[in-house]
Amino acid sequence: MASQGITLRYNTTHAVMGEGNFVLAISDGYLGETKTSFYDLFRIDNGKIAEHWGVLKPILPESQAQNTNGKFGKF
Repeated sequence: MASQGITLRYNTTHAVMGEGNFVLAISDGYLGETKTSFYDLFRIDNGKIAEHWGVLKPILPESQAQNTNGKFGKF
């Protein structure tokens, strides 16, 4: 993506949860110019990241939201 000029920027980390050797980070930021939610799941082995799975989803403008809970609710 970087070679194509697409930037990825994290703004706020809303929650970090761990159990066993897995850690989930829930954040928001921007993928290019699009406000985006980031869900990153890591598997840790010997103190290092062994695997990573990620989900990115655009965040709708508030004017298009179907409720007032917000994307991340309250943690």
